[in-house]
Amino acid sequence: MDYAKARKKAEEIVSKMTAQEKMSQLLFNAPAIERLGIDEYNWWNEALHGVARAGTATVFPQAIMLAATFNPGLVNECADVISTEARAKYNKSVEYGDRDIFKGLTYWSPNINIFRDPRWGRGHETYGEDPFLTSVMGESFIKGVQGDGEFMKASACSKHFYAHSGPELDRHGFDAVISKKDEEETYLPAFYKTVKAGVSGVMGAYNRVNGIPANCMPVIKETLRGRWGFEGYFVSDCGALNDVYRHHHYTETAEEAAAAALRAGCDLNCGDCYSHLNEAYEEDLITDEDLTEAAVRLFTIRALLGEFEEKRPYSDIPFTKVDCREHRALNLKTAMQGAVLLKNENGFLPLDKSKALNIGVVGPNSVSVTALEGNYEGKASEYVTFADGIRRVFENSEIRVAQGCNYFIEEFCSWDGHRNIVSDGTAVASVSDITFLCLGLDSSCEGEGEGADGSGADRKSVGLPAVQRKLAKSVLDHCENVVVVIMCGSSMDIGEDILSRAKAVIYGWYPGSQGGLALAKLIAGEQSPCGKLPITVYDSEKPLPDMKDYSMKGRTYRFMKEEPLFPFGFGLNYTDIAFENAEILSETADEIKLAVTVKNSGGFDVTEKAQVYAKFSDSRTETPNCQLCAVKPVFVKSGEAVRVELAVDRYWIKAVDEDGVRREPDGEIALFIGASQPDGRSVSLGAPRPAEVKVK
Repeated sequence: MDYAKARKKAEEIVSKMTAQEKMSQLLFNAPAIERLGIDEYNWWNEALHGVARAGTATVFPQAIMLAATFNPGLVNECADVISTEARAKYNKSVEYGDRDIFKGLTYWSPNINIFRDPRWGRGHETYGEDPFLTSVMGESFIKGVQGDGEFMKASACSKHFYAHSGPELDRHGFDAVISKKDEEETYLPAFYKTVKAGVSGVMGAYNRVNGIPANCMPVIKETLRGRWGFEGYFVSDCGALNDVYRHHHYTETAEEAAAAALRAGCDLNCGDCYSHLNEAYEEDLITDEDLTEAAVRLFTIRALLGEFEEKRPYSDIPFTKVDCREHRALNLKTAMQGAVLLKNENGFLPLDKSKALNIGVVGPNSVSVTALEGNYEGKASEYVTFADGIRRVFENSEIRVAQGCNYFIEEFCSWDGHRNIVSDGTAVASVSDITFLCLGLDSSCEGEGEGADGSGADRKSVGLPAVQRKLAKSVLDHCENVVVVIMCGSSMDIGEDILSRAKAVIYGWYPGSQGGLALAKLIAGEQSPCGKLPITVYDSEKPLPDMKDYSMKGRTYRFMKEEPLFPFGFGLNYTDIAFENAEILSETADEIKLAVTVKNSGGFDVTEKAQVYAKFSDSRTETPNCQLCAVKPVFVKSGEAVRVELAVDRYWIKAVDEDGVRREPDGEIALFIGASQPDGRSVSLGAPRPAEVKVK
């Protein structure tokens, strides 16, 4: 993609506009300029895990489950499908004269904020708690969406620049106070890496960062465009510029807020604050040069998308590609790779699907479609709930299903009904040889809207809600063989009393439209589980730091002191894996190349997710407990061994000092290559011991 060529075309187009016409193009719902042959264009579109809010599309697993695949190449494939469907839908929208919201090609995805606090309601939109994993997944998604041709297939956008991870209810007036060290070590890396990967858009956040509204920060020009060389467009989050004067009180008026954002480098306003640019212009708060530069950046993107070509690129992609059989197959594959097996007592799973059993499926997510979808979702042409998947795969068995309870609410003598149904779930369990207990949440419980437990978008606790605990205990009392399936987008402590009695536990996330089938196939052993946790599962009995404190002290696997229930990077499979004979192949100033043998001595083929972690010792600069710095999926057949090479970017093994400067650590660095992070907890839960090498 040639930014210089596209910018030249944009400059030519914008040079013919009046100041008022330029202003009109800086709003997300940009009107047509008929005298110049410019069509109306609505910039707002979403594609977090599939084309969203625009009718039928493939609904891939939620972003947090994409991260749990630990497979950047697979995420790239999904993103390529997303942009294919985007073009197919766009081609028809243009043909039918529909240029409404969610019909364009500028997608405000991915969300690369760091999931630093497990209670944050929007954490499931992210790629988890680690800057490295977030970066590589974000890069892969962006490259898949945008493609590598002369024109962008679609435009991706990294959001929310640069520090937003709750609290949701306070986000319009909240100030995230961040140290230079945390800024460089945690909050900025994914934005830096995705800019270097060529992302065409960046979105600002609602909150302030160190006292300045996110869309008015000097860092937009100084760092994003200056040090990093970002050439794309910057857009405000929707309604965020009104917060500048209404809630942050950074300015007194709307025109002052619009001027402050435009001068800072915010090119596009999602909202209506830029409708006050004319007053700002008349009051000499902004110049024609400010308007021109923003308009040129925006039209550069439209030119890169091929809007002004005589024959638009990708116009031959047919509508038949939308949620087609091939895309549903990739959807299924992705969900199967993202599910995480946390416990499997004495090899209880997989189950023999040829046997005739009495199987119970109980719990609030047993037949839930919303728990498949997550949020920022499209509408699939087919949904396979968990109960549906069990029915399809275990065809010889008798399947009985009961909701058993709601997510949070239990009421007695309720005229609405369906408020006191634990006994119904217990009854199903009591006549079942095996019960699948499908617990968790959906987007009504964690997200942006009002939460089902009254807490708003964010969660109050990482523990399993009380009514679900009640159901689980009753089911466990009445059925000997219980498998717990957790469908949610964040850390969920189901409780030791449930965990210790369950035969197996699977994290199923929000697994997309084919998610129920994917989970059932894994349970039946059609493939070994191979997902890894992109988050830490915290013990709900232990206190968490104040959510409003943006210090990373005590947060995530990198800085926490307490032992987790399940560590970041952990995930079991159905076979026996070992990592042996690790060695450093080469070292340069930028990269370290490693090799390791991955041996499978068990009875299942598996796609193991090799992970490399750096551990620092004797460093005078405070460093993380350990830092993920490479991942690679490795397919190993039963009884075979594979020699694998991995590359470590030295950026990820630098020490960050208190001034936010990355430096060579003054102590020793050890690299651990394995199926989990190098901690005792992972090994005690069943992960193989990682191999170790020292960096010279």
